[in-house]
Amino acid sequence: MARRYFVFACTVAAVTGILAVLGAFVLDLPLRDPDGFVGPAYIRLPAIVVVFLLLDIAPALFKEIRRSRNVLQSLRTVVVTRWSLTRLGLIITGLIAFYVTYVGYRNLKGFLPFVRDDHAEVDSALHVIDRALFLGNEPGPVLHDLLGVGFTAHFLSWIYISYLFFVPLSLGAALVWSRDIRRGFWYVTALCLNWSLGVVSYYMLPSQGPIFAYSQFYRDLPETGVSDLQAALLGTRLYVLADPGVSTSIQGIAGFASLHVSVVFTAALFSHKVRANRLLRYSLWAYLGLTIVSTIYFGWHYLLDDVAGIGIGWLSVALAARFTGHHRARSTRVTPAREMIQTPGPGNRSPGKPPDPA
Repeated sequence: MARRYFVFACTVAAVTGILAVLGAFVLDLPLRDPDGFVGPAYIRLPAIVVVFLLLDIAPALFKEIRRSRNVLQSLRTVVVTRWSLTRLGLIITGLIAFYVTYVGYRNLKGFLPFVRDDHAEVDSALHVIDRALFLGNEPGPVLHDLLGVGFTAHFLSWIYISYLFFVPLSLGAALVWSRDIRRGFWYVTALCLNWSLGVVSYYMLPSQGPIFAYSQFYRDLPETGVSDLQAALLGTRLYVLADPGVSTSIQGIAGFASLHVSVVFTAALFSHKVRANRLLRYSLWAYLGLTIVSTIYFGWHYLLDDVAGIGIGWLSVALAARFTGHHRARSTRVTPAREMIQTPGPGNRSPGKPPDPA
């Protein structure tokens, strides 16, 4: 009972991973380990955690060295006091659950065009809804006219691309700096649910997105990091479809729902639930707003894709809260210096103060 807060994340990981393996077997397709341009996830994620561990230990270590004047003894004292093998084991468990879910998600997403090839009909229907909601206009070009296609394009490109760093960094922060490891698993579980529910949405409505179905509306945009990414995704898709057995890449085009929006909404809602520092909360909500604008501006998604992304984010946080024991507890505000993220240990509690309730 005491450790069941990590069970659901592991369950989601196991189910998603098994489905990916079965999908590869049934479709006779290779199962790939997805690599990002910032490095393989199995190297990137542990490296991020190590950095967060060092950032957590360093202040206490310097303080202990000043007191004892013995570096090795100070390091041993700080590590033993702040980090137990049990906690490190739970952090590794969270990383593995996230990584297995993510690998399963990427492969299941990659299998999509081999299972459903009716994306043209879905894109057409979502496009009609977009035009109706914008009173007969194209959402993307409307934003181009309203916001311009100069500095704004490069700024929103940076916002969209930054998501690739945001996910692993937020994961590391939640796992390493959470005062209560159960709170960290609340976020990890929510992220895992985002991936698994996102796959379900892809297979429900297998759209490609405006930029790939109606590229003529985005030709006025300058070359940016986003345009390079879109070209790379399209090239990879064509290459994989031409010879899936030989390709070493995973096709990554799927429009409904927007997981960019769902994951950022998850982080913003989570920070609100745990009463993180006001600046952090406002920053995340602002980042969400800019992310939504960028998805429409560059034609990544239709409006309903973003709405569905918010729905997936909300459901992920709610389910994760229930399965990690946070659905009834009243969250308390975390220390401003380490918003949503404070390491447990004797030095973190005031005399007579009980542990922070999860």
